[in-house]
Amino acid sequence: MSTNKKRIWGWMFFDWASQPYHTLLITFIFGPYFVAEVMNDPVLGQEYWGWMLTISGILIALFAPVLGSVVDNRPSKNPWMILFSLMIIVGSAYLWLAVPNSSQVVLILLFFGIGLMGIEFATIITNSMLPDLGPKRDVGQISGNGWAFGYLGGIIALAIMMLFFAETETGKTYLNIDPLFGLNPENREGTRFVGPFCAFWYLIFMIPFFMWVKPDKMRVTEEVKSNNSNLYQVVSADLKTILANFSNVAKSRSLAAYLLSSMFYRDALAGIFAFGGIYAAGVLGWSITQLGIFGILALVFGIIATIIGGYYDKKIGPKIVILISIIVLILTGFIILSTSLEEVLFIPVKEGSSLPHISFWICGCLIGAVGGTLQASSRTMMVIQAIKGRYTEAFGLYALAGKATSFLAPFLIAVVTNISGDQRLGISPVILLALIGLILLYWVKPDGDENLNS
Repeated sequence: MSTNKKRIWGWMFFDWASQPYHTLLITFIFGPYFVAEVMNDPVLGQEYWGWMLTISGILIALFAPVLGSVVDNRPSKNPWMILFSLMIIVGSAYLWLAVPNSSQVVLILLFFGIGLMGIEFATIITNSMLPDLGPKRDVGQISGNGWAFGYLGGIIALAIMMLFFAETETGKTYLNIDPLFGLNPENREGTRFVGPFCAFWYLIFMIPFFMWVKPDKMRVTEEVKSNNSNLYQVVSADLKTILANFSNVAKSRSLAAYLLSSMFYRDALAGIFAFGGIYAAGVLGWSITQLGIFGILALVFGIIATIIGGYYDKKIGPKIVILISIIVLILTGFIILSTSLEEVLFIPVKEGSSLPHISFWICGCLIGAVGGTLQASSRTMMVIQAIKGRYTEAFGLYALAGKATSFLAPFLIAVVTNISGDQRLGISPVILLALIGLILLYWVKPDGDENLNS
């Protein structure tokens, strides 16, 4: 295998290593378990979960721009990746202590937030490496392959948890066996093992990243090599650079519209991923086993849709792919909002009907499909909208836009849930956010702003 192919594979292994944090912890296993078992109150649990994501999102938005600049102006990225990896590993492993009806809810949420910030900060660094992995024409394909590879890792990790560890109502796993390693199902040790499992998964599968990507050897300019400025000087200079970058965005209505559009629709997507499983557990009464199957199905459709989306991304451009994906996201949000055990699309159904469950299975497939296509095509669109030759700066702004309002969806969900006392109404803000993103996409030019590069 050539050095460049190893670098690409190593880069994609970050997606593989980090995906279980999103799939197992946020969406399908730990999040619903926290709401139903640790808090033992679905409505209050969803509210607490929302506040945790809100606070984490605000901290990420505050620190991400300066962090990105500091890292870019230092010749070594390895110490930062190691630091954020330690945050991920420690934050995940601590979740083992999340016993049912726990009295340590604040500590549990604190460590979960530490791990989440580690994931997001590490992702900023790995995203900035994308332009160095190949020529511009291949960036979309590399990005899509990375998402698909990460989804595959998520499927395998989720399957392992469901088959061998997470207990059902009977105390057995989906294979009808006791959780491995003598874990006690009465104390939900099989389900709680998801934290240490994700920590170990990340530790093992980040080895190819550090062996093959070698972040310290990627795009290190002579200016950066000779940079002996202290931290204060670096931060001060880079804050000026950040302000200058915003003035460049103002010169292009297309670029500005895209950054704003992606800010809202990515927040809506994150909201559905973060609360979809919690919603199914609280409103439909789904078990961890059902949520696991739901997650596997979503990831399978995500892989398929990402491959298909990558093909059409190249054929008709990323804007159409993004447009269709947002529309599907809005429709999915509406279906979720209108579904409970008593009704589907706000139409009453018979008691014990399977239609609400079938409806949510379909939503799971759509969520997985939209998640893959939106994320992959959004990266491609950023390359098109960027100022030629300034892709690292562009992806820095892209990361900032993604985190600037990352707290908005969980904040609105927490507030609406608190005011209404209803999990169904609590999920409604994601529809509004996606709709705003769809409207702003109107001003985005499919081929970028030619005047920006003139």
